[in-house]
Amino acid sequence: MLLLLAPIISELLYGAVRVSTLFVLIPEILTWGCGALIIRETVRRWKKGWTSMLLLGIAIAVAEEWVIQQTSIAPLVGLAKNAYGRAGGVNWVYFLWAVGYESVWVVMLPVELTELLFPARRNEFWLRTRGFVIVSIAFLLGAFMAWYGWTQRARVKIFHMPPYSPPPLYILGALAVIGLLVLVAYFLPLPRKTREDGAPSPWIVTSTITVLASVWAAFVVLGFGAFPRVPYQATLAGGLAWCILTFALMRRWTSFCDWNDAHRFAVVLGGVLGCSIGGFVTFKTGAALRIDWIGKAVFDTAAVGWLRLIRGRVTVSSVPSRQ
Repeated sequence: MLLLLAPIISELLYGAVRVSTLFVLIPEILTWGCGALIIRETVRRWKKGWTSMLLLGIAIAVAEEWVIQQTSIAPLVGLAKNAYGRAGGVNWVYFLWAVGYESVWVVMLPVELTELLFPARRNEFWLRTRGFVIVSIAFLLGAFMAWYGWTQRARVKIFHMPPYSPPPLYILGALAVIGLLVLVAYFLPLPRKTREDGAPSPWIVTSTITVLASVWAAFVVLGFGAFPRVPYQATLAGGLAWCILTFALMRRWTSFCDWNDAHRFAVVLGGVLGCSIGGFVTFKTGAALRIDWIGKAVFDTAAVGWLRLIRGRVTVSSVPSRQ
């Protein structure tokens, strides 16, 4: 379930993968799906909480953006109108968006939803050592497929750009940052409940997360240069402030003793609604086929309908969670 949910939520419901390009889900199951599973298993083995999982999600986002597909350091193509926010060979606005989006929608939300679907096994290991090795190999295979398919093929055949080869120092720097994030995630203490009852109602959580998520899902259009006259430093500052606000809000909410599965499900529902809404904003100027827009509407509607259908079943568990 997690192998499928990671690319479906982050790519298909968002609109980056469309009906006409569904085959792209295969390498994304290997990269995003296996990556999310590896992170989930690692956090459970370390007996850590959601903040450690977020840090590892940021680590896989850095790997994707600087090492695998290198989207944040190569000149942007596709929906990008100009080199907005590019300095020192880095697309800073796009990179900020990618770190936030990929860590949450690829890792956090799919893991949360999967554990809500299987509450009795939420604190168990899902892989033995052999399975962990197999999934890791599959992740590396998918990462190679994604690297080759984007940097060496798509950029050349579709966008008529030369194959991109980043400076070795960029790769080494990214690997160092990934290593540092992993260390911090390992040594970060498990968050504890520090407040009495007082968590907001689930519908308030869903509404708030939907707004926060919709804005972030559409934030990438700024990285594509939709408003080139706005100084990119101001855009970066605004994006960072949005991330800090969201993190602080989640940290406060999850510290309440009555934070439970109904609230966790509300976060998932709000996140799915947010990426669906933000996806329509992001890709409205793209060259999507009519069948792609119809497909996105159908997939999004089906996903939200399914979530509402299973809400009662996944919010009655009394099994404690580290999330």
